[in-house]
Amino acid sequence: MPWSNQNGGGGGPWGGGGGNNQGPWGQGPNRPRGGGGSGGPPDLEDIIRRSQDRLRSVMPGGFNGGAFAIVLVVIIAFLAFQSVYTVQPDERGVELRFGRPKDEISMPGLHFHFWPFESVEIVKVTEQQQNIGAARGSSSNAGWMLTGDQNIVNVQFSVLFTVTDPKAYLFNLEGPASTLQQVSESAMREVVGRRPAQDIFRDNREGISTEVRNIIQGTMDTYGSGLSINAVPIEDAAPPREVADAFEEVQRAEQDEDRFVEEANQYANQKLGQARGQSAQVREEASAYKDRVVNEAQGEAQRFVSIYNEYANAPEVTRRRIFLETMEAVLKNSNKIILDSKDGVVPYLPLNEMMKQPTQGGTR
Repeated sequence: MPWSNQNGGGGGPWGGGGGNNQGPWGQGPNRPRGGGGSGGPPDLEDIIRRSQDRLRSVMPGGFNGGAFAIVLVVIIAFLAFQSVYTVQPDERGVELRFGRPKDEISMPGLHFHFWPFESVEIVKVTEQQQNIGAARGSSSNAGWMLTGDQNIVNVQFSVLFTVTDPKAYLFNLEGPASTLQQVSESAMREVVGRRPAQDIFRDNREGISTEVRNIIQGTMDTYGSGLSINAVPIEDAAPPREVADAFEEVQRAEQDEDRFVEEANQYANQKLGQARGQSAQVREEASAYKDRVVNEAQGEAQRFVSIYNEYANAPEVTRRRIFLETMEAVLKNSNKIILDSKDGVVPYLPLNEMMKQPTQGGTR
């Protein structure tokens, strides 16, 4: 090359000697890494080789045997983790061996099963609630039902239940929750369809709730569901929004009817009390009149008997006395004066006229 002869030969174009294995910049070529020269960087292959030697010295059976032991330990730990399970106090467990449930039920606590040949299903056994129907004001018509008097009502209710047989609950029904919801809706529609709307609104909610609970319990027992229905509370019953105003008018009219009937009953009770009081008074007066007349008649009879006895002893005297007493009673208030003709006419004072004059003078 043209610059090979410059600077005593073998030098580079920049004046650096190319001899002694030096490069054009005056330094020697790079040495291979991992060499034994001092001051060079460490060799990566040497580091890996020394690490493998140390690992072989620690693990029994060499490096391949130690890796197998690690894998085996990991597998055993994973199996142990999958085989241990815990059942909470409000739960029960049903173990399955190759998909077939065992007879015993796992109670609360720590349990072990042979996974993956065995598995476990956990069931909550405390009281649970399932809401059915749409809330008032919702656009859904899930709770709409037809009553016995051809009215539509929106019924929202809940079903409170507990799981009494976890095995039957898990394996006798494909979907216990959906089955319970369908049975509950059917039972409520059946009972509401036999009754007037007034019963579900106000009059007989308790009776409807009890009847629906009995129907649900009987149906779920037929299915072997393992459920116990505790109660079916009716949370709300209202007409659909489209006819809510008309129903409110009907409700107000019924309330007015009840008020008028109550006022009429009060008036009737008042008048009936007065009539009964007057009737009792008339009966008392009639009874008193009866007693008085009877007593007077008995007294007259006794008087007549006594007079008759006297007449039997002295007829003439008694006859004359009776005549005189009778004439006295008849003529006592008479204004006429009757004189015996045998004695003649004797002048007398006009006592009757004299007695009338002061009275007439006092009225002038």
